[in-house]
Amino acid sequence: MELKALRRTRTWVSMMLAIACLAGPGLSTFAIDSGTLPKASTPVVETEAGSQSTRNLLPAYAEVLEGWKKNGASVNHTGKITINGASISAKSPNANTAVEAYKGKNGVLVWSAKSDEWVEYDLDVTQGGLYAIELSYHPFVDTRDRKPIALSLSVDGTAPYLESKSLELYRHWKDKMPVVRDDNGDEIRPAATDVSGWQTWELRDMSGAYADALLWNLTPGKHKIRLSGSDPMALESITFKAPDVIADYATVRKDQPKDAAAIEAEPIVIEAEQVAWKNDSSITLAFDNDIANSPYVRGKISYNTLDGLHWSSKNQEISWNFEVPEAGFYKIALRQQQSFVSNRSAFRTIMINGKVPFSELKAYRFPYATGWKGRALANEAGEPFEFYLQKGTNAISMRVTQAPLTAAAVDMDKAIATLVKLSADLRTLTGGVDDKNRTWDLKKDLPGFVEQLQSLNDNLAATREQLIAINGRSDALSQGLVTVGKDIETLLKYPDEIPYDAGRMNKMQGKLAELVKQLSSQPLQLDRLYIVPANKPLPKMEATFTERIQGSLINFLNSFRSQENATNTDDKVLNIWMNRGRDYVNLLQSMANESFTPQTGIKVKVNLLKDDKLLLLMNAAGMAPDVGIGLTADTPFDYAIRNGAYNLKQFPDFEEVFKQFAPGAWMPYYYNGGYYGLPETQTFSMMFYRKDILQSLGLSVPDTWDDVYRMLPVLQQNGMNFTPVEHGIFMQMHGLEYFKQDGSRTGLNTDKGFEAFKAWTDLQNKYGIDQKSDNFVQHFRDGSYPIGIADLNGYLQLTVAAPELNGVWGVAPIPGVKQPDGSVVRWTGGNGGDQFASAIFQNTKKPKESWEFLKWWMSEEVQEQYGTDLETLNGVTFRWYTSNVDAFVKLPWKEEDLQAILEQWKWFREVGKVPGSYYMERELLNAWTRTVIGGENYRTSLETAIKEVDREIVRKNQEFHFADANGQLLRSLNLPVITKPWEGVDKYVKK
Repeated sequence: MELKALRRTRTWVSMMLAIACLAGPGLSTFAIDSGTLPKASTPVVETEAGSQSTRNLLPAYAEVLEGWKKNGASVNHTGKITINGASISAKSPNANTAVEAYKGKNGVLVWSAKSDEWVEYDLDVTQGGLYAIELSYHPFVDTRDRKPIALSLSVDGTAPYLESKSLELYRHWKDKMPVVRDDNGDEIRPAATDVSGWQTWELRDMSGAYADALLWNLTPGKHKIRLSGSDPMALESITFKAPDVIADYATVRKDQPKDAAAIEAEPIVIEAEQVAWKNDSSITLAFDNDIANSPYVRGKISYNTLDGLHWSSKNQEISWNFEVPEAGFYKIALRQQQSFVSNRSAFRTIMINGKVPFSELKAYRFPYATGWKGRALANEAGEPFEFYLQKGTNAISMRVTQAPLTAAAVDMDKAIATLVKLSADLRTLTGGVDDKNRTWDLKKDLPGFVEQLQSLNDNLAATREQLIAINGRSDALSQGLVTVGKDIETLLKYPDEIPYDAGRMNKMQGKLAELVKQLSSQPLQLDRLYIVPANKPLPKMEATFTERIQGSLINFLNSFRSQENATNTDDKVLNIWMNRGRDYVNLLQSMANESFTPQTGIKVKVNLLKDDKLLLLMNAAGMAPDVGIGLTADTPFDYAIRNGAYNLKQFPDFEEVFKQFAPGAWMPYYYNGGYYGLPETQTFSMMFYRKDILQSLGLSVPDTWDDVYRMLPVLQQNGMNFTPVEHGIFMQMHGLEYFKQDGSRTGLNTDKGFEAFKAWTDLQNKYGIDQKSDNFVQHFRDGSYPIGIADLNGYLQLTVAAPELNGVWGVAPIPGVKQPDGSVVRWTGGNGGDQFASAIFQNTKKPKESWEFLKWWMSEEVQEQYGTDLETLNGVTFRWYTSNVDAFVKLPWKEEDLQAILEQWKWFREVGKVPGSYYMERELLNAWTRTVIGGENYRTSLETAIKEVDREIVRKNQEFHFADANGQLLRSLNLPVITKPWEGVDKYVKK
C-alpha cells in the first residue's frame, strides 16, 4: 500500500512540475540550462479533445474540401493553366536543378535531388475554383532508388491538408519475359524492370482513399506553388485544370454511336500476367493450379496469374494493351478470384485508354466468391456494360481503391482517438496504479467518461451497419466491431470497475487499429481478361465439374512429387539449405548460376528449408547440408556446442572476413575460441520521432536518457508518452556484461547490474511510461507516442503504412548515457529477433568450397544485388538488412536516415551466448513483472532472477563438460569483450 501511494505521489508531482515548467519563467529557464530541451514557443494547452489538436496539425482532405465547397469554391469553371517545369521562380539553397534536355524533351527541369529540397513556381489564376493538378514527369531510371517519387505540395507557404504533404509520382515496371525455368522445369518468378518514360499523373492521395484526384482551392490572383522532395526526377510541366466530370453509364451510352454495326470478330483474350506496365514492382505473378488457368502445366510451377495479395493496396495500378479489329461495342469480362478474405468485397477503379468511362467504374465492386469465377463488368442487375472501342491499340487499366470504405475508416480512426483520450483520462484519475482496495464512483470521479464510452459504442454500431451496406454482407471486419462493442458493453455494465480493468481500453485500441489496417487491403487475383463483341456470348471462363474433378486428381498425384526435396543431395554439387521463402531461394540460385559457378567452377544447389526443425532431424541422421543460410541467431551456437558446426576461424583468411562486419555482430556465433556462424542480416533499435509534434511542444530530440526524463512530463501532460523499452538498451549502455567472461555465471550480480535494472523498471515505476505497447506504428501515427524506440522494421512499416506522415517524422540514434569525459554511450543489440546467420556444418566434405561460397554470398556486390532485386520483386517491406555495411549503404535509404542508422550501427553489440543463456530473457522479464506489476523491491526481484539463471548455466555447463559435478568451472569460455564502437562505418559518416 505504501508503494502504491508513493507511485501516485510521483505521478502527481510530475504533473505539477510539467505545469510549472510551462507556466513559470523561472522553472522554464532552469529546464533549458540543465538540459537540452528548448523553451516551448507556444503554450501547450489541454483541450476538451485531449491532445488531438497538438498531434494532427493539418486537417484531412475530406474535411477541408467540404469547407471549401461550403464557402463557394466550385469545380464548375474552365480555367486551365500550364507551367513549364523549367520556369522555377525560386529554389532551396541545396536544390540540385538544371534546365536541359532529357530523354527526348528539351528545356525541362532536371531535378537531381539528393536530400530535402524544394522548387517554387509563380502562378497567376484568372478563374478561381477547385483545381486538379497534373504533372508530366520522368523518373530517373537505373538508380538505386526504385521507390515512387515522394513529393509535398504547398500553396503560398501552406499545405492545405494532410494528404498534400504525402504525394507520389509512380514508376512503370514490367516483368522480365520470357520466364526462366530452374533445373526441375519449374518457372522462377520474374523480377521487374523499370520501363518508366515520360508520363502524366493527376496528384491523388497515396492511400487510394478517394476515387477522384485531389483538388486545391485557388483564388483569383497570384500564388506561389512549392514542390518539396528528396527524390530525383525530370519535370516537363505542371497543369492546373478543372476536375473531370464523369457521367453515369446511362448518360454516356446515350452519347455514343447508335448505328454501330454488329462485330463478327472473335473474343480478344489477354493473359493477365502479360501486362503493358504496372506502377509497383511488387505486384508479382503467382502460381495457381486450378486446371482452367492459363497456361496450365501439369506437375510444374507456372506463374500463370497475377498475385492478388500483392495487388491489394494504395494506388497499385496495372495496364494491358490489346488490339481491336473493328470499331464498335464490346463487353469486358475477367476470370478472377476474390476469396482471400471471407465475405469481403474488393474495389477497383477501371479505366479505358487512361480515362474512367463512366461513374460506375470509379470504384467497381468485386464481391466475395469461393474459387475462380468468370465475371463480366456489369450493373447491379447483372447486365453487362457495353464499351465503345476504336479500331487499333487500346488499353485497359485497373487501380486499387479504398474509396467506398474511407468514411468508415475515418470513423474508426476517430474511435481510436476517443479511446486514447479516455485511456489518458483514466490514467490521470488512477495515477496509473491498479489499486484494488480503492472504491470508485466513476460518474462522479470522472464526469462525462461513461457517456463518452456509450456514445463511442453507438458510433461503432453505426459504422458496422455502414460497412455491411458497402460490402453487401457481414464479414469478419464488421464482426470485429461487434467484438469491440461487446467489450465496451462489458465495461459499461459495471462502470465503477473500469479503473480496475484499464488494460481493456488499450486492447480495444489494438483491435480497432488492426481492423483499420484490414480495410486498406483489397486483394484480387486475375488469370485472363476478355474483350468480347457486345452481340456475342461470353466464352467459358470456369472449369466444368468434370474438369474440376480431373484437376483435383492431378494435383493430388502431383503432391507426392516433391518439387524441391532438401533430402535429395548430390555429392558433386555444394548443397545449400536456405531457411527463407521460395522467392529468396530462387533469387539466390539464379545469382549463383550467373556469377559464383562461372567464377569458381563450383556447382551449387540451393534448397528450400521449409522448417528449421527439419535441419535438426537431418543433422541427427547424418544428412545435414554443406551450408545453411537464413539460420536464426541461436542455431550456430546450439550446433557448435554439440560438434555440429564448422569453426570458421580455421580458414586462413578468416581475419580478413571478420573485419568486414561489426565485432558486436559476431558475438552470438562465438564458442570456445572459435566462430561458428557468419553474420548475414542484422537490425537494431532506433529512435523515431514526430517532427511536427515535438516542434509544437517546443521539444528537441533527446540525446541522453536524462533528456528523455525531462521531456516526459510535457508529453504526459498532453496525453502522450514514450514507448516501453527492452532491457537490452539499459543493461548494455550502463556498461553491463550479461555473462561473466569465463561463462560460469551471469554478469548481472554487480552494482552496475542492479543500477541498470532499476533504471529499466523506473521507466514505469517512476516516470509513468506505459507497461506495454500493443501497436507502435498506430500509436506513432495518432500521436499518442510521438517519440519512441523500435527496430528497423518500424521504419519500413511507417514508410509503407503511414504515407500521411511523409516528411514529418525522422529517426535518430537511441538515447545514451553520458560518460565522465562527455561522450555518450549507446550500446545495444538486436535481441536476436532479426539477426540471421550462415554456417557450415561439421559433416561437410567440402569445407573449402563452402567457405568460398559464404565469402561470395556476403560480399558487397552480391549483397547489394540481392537486396536490390529482392526489394524490386516484393516491395519496400522486403528491405534486406544485410550485415555488410558496404552493401547496406547502397540500398535506397534516405540519406539523413542512413546517417542516423550508421551512428547507431557503430554501437551494435549483440549479447554473447553460453550454455543455458536462453534462461536470461525469461528470468529478466519475470523480474520486471515482479517489480513493475507486483511492486517487489527491484534488488530482491533481480537477485531471484540471477539465482535462476545461474542455476541453469551451471547445469548446462556440467552437461557440456565445462564444469564438474560440483559446478566448479573446468575451462573458461573466454567470451570476447567489446568496449569501443566500431570504426568500420566511419568512412560513410558525413561529419
